[in-house]
Amino acid sequence: MKEEFDDAQKQWLQGFVSGIEARKAADKLAPRASGAPTGPDALQHVAQDRAVASGGKLVAEETAKRARHPLDRWDEMVVRAEAGQFPKGIDVFLTKYHGLFFVAPAENSFMCRLRMPNGILNAWQMRGLADAADAFGGGYADVTTRANLQIREIPAQAAVDLLLAVQDLGLTARGSGADNIRNITGSATAGIDPQELYDTRPLCRAMHHYILNHREMYGLPRKFNIAFDGGGRVPVLEDTNDIGFVATEVTGGAGFEPGIYFRLQLGGITGHLDFAFETGILLKPEECVTVAGAVGRAFAIHGDRTNRQKARLKYVIDRMGREAFVAEVEKEHGGKLRRAAGAQVAPRRLADKHGHIGVHPQKQAGRNYLGPVLPVGRLTSEQMRGIAGIADRFGSGTIRLTVWQNLLISDVADRDVGVCIAALAALGLGVEASALRRGLVACTGNAGCKFAASNTKGHALKLADHLELRVAIDTPINIHLTGCHHSCAQHYVGDIGLIAARVERGEDSVEGYHVFIGGGAAATAEQAMAREYATSVAFDDLPPLLERLLTAYLAHRESTTESFFEFCRRHEIAALRDLAERAPVLALAA
Repeated sequence: MKEEFDDAQKQWLQGFVSGIEARKAADKLAPRASGAPTGPDALQHVAQDRAVASGGKLVAEETAKRARHPLDRWDEMVVRAEAGQFPKGIDVFLTKYHGLFFVAPAENSFMCRLRMPNGILNAWQMRGLADAADAFGGGYADVTTRANLQIREIPAQAAVDLLLAVQDLGLTARGSGADNIRNITGSATAGIDPQELYDTRPLCRAMHHYILNHREMYGLPRKFNIAFDGGGRVPVLEDTNDIGFVATEVTGGAGFEPGIYFRLQLGGITGHLDFAFETGILLKPEECVTVAGAVGRAFAIHGDRTNRQKARLKYVIDRMGREAFVAEVEKEHGGKLRRAAGAQVAPRRLADKHGHIGVHPQKQAGRNYLGPVLPVGRLTSEQMRGIAGIADRFGSGTIRLTVWQNLLISDVADRDVGVCIAALAALGLGVEASALRRGLVACTGNAGCKFAASNTKGHALKLADHLELRVAIDTPINIHLTGCHHSCAQHYVGDIGLIAARVERGEDSVEGYHVFIGGGAAATAEQAMAREYATSVAFDDLPPLLERLLTAYLAHRESTTESFFEFCRRHEIAALRDLAERAPVLALAA
């Protein structure tokens, strides 16, 4: 017998062992007591039974999921599409399991949200999505804050055809809404970033397929977010996720083999004013996916099925306590997890708040990635095809979406950078923008979301137009506009965060915002929740209010290197209001 295996034998053996481990994980779903529910939905049913037995009442969503699993409702969707009908009542919620969102009354149409692990797709897929947007939607797509794409204005009769077109491209929308794990995000510059510690693409891909092939991951009490930060230049905002994996270099320490590990963070939900906390656990890269599965199962078991407002992972951890929840994760995982105590850890190189915009050298010599500015994340089908053509002709055919509502075209040779910039300009896009427009993030708003109280995308562009002409901002500033309490644009982590509100004006109400300032995320060393600065500001009054604030910043910062975040954290809110009140507003000639 051969004493050593060749590469093919090693790969087969690795797959064989992985199959055994998967079977062990599946066995954890076996009945935990005599007469308990069995099958892939057992965790969900046991949790529901426990809630009822303790005197609780299942919310309508849980009752509907229990009656018939949402993933088993394909035939109903086909019948509705053939009849040209939209879902009604609880079926609106259930249809989200297939990635279709009925967004009335904002629009009498569907929105389809996709899944693309690490936000990466091929040029031919982008072309196919442009064709699908033209044939079945409104002829455009929106890049989301989960490095994803949404196609809007889909009529009832085209819903199934759109889903089939997406699947024909090797993509899926399955589980992109409702009580599921959303698109898996990772470092946008994975594999090409000179400063990265780990290429997150294989991990995101493995996590994506783990979810698609584990039914219990579709039985959660509420939505769930997972992000992998590989230590690259473009922030992933992993600390705002339910699970954050943060690449970390361990240089030594008792019991630690030097190498790259991932810190495990849990419970981030900035819309509810919490960043993910450090569990003190270090994982080897190959351990991350199965541990994430264990976290998901622990959440499915212990999450609240009787109150949608308290059903996110944060509230499970708050109720149980951090150590107790980690113990449940270890129970589901089948063993203790490695603690970081005693490890010698190298400091992380900071991310660049606006590293997603511009031309940047890759770690591959002579190659670059280009980050164009997408106005509030929207792309027409013509622009989608144009970007695909640029990526094919001058790059590797790879397009990378970011959590900052833009995309990157990678692997462009030095000699081709200029022609790519010119081609983007021909599409109405550019790789240069003001410091304000570079960091502009806006959710869908009331033009396409029934929850939003204002036209966030339209207001974002008007706000940028106003401020660019009047304030010479020379440092990176992010302005996040979100339309409702769901905080899809994560207003609490922006330098300036705006959440929409109806504002009373005489006997009428108008669109306006509550204003928060001084937020940031960990990867840029600015982790903090923004503080309330002003409430119920009508949109007409918002541009001059922010103009005064930014003018005060430029006039009173300690140096040209002091960031807006640092300036805000150095002052009490009352002092900032006073400085802004005394700042002049520039009057421009009509």
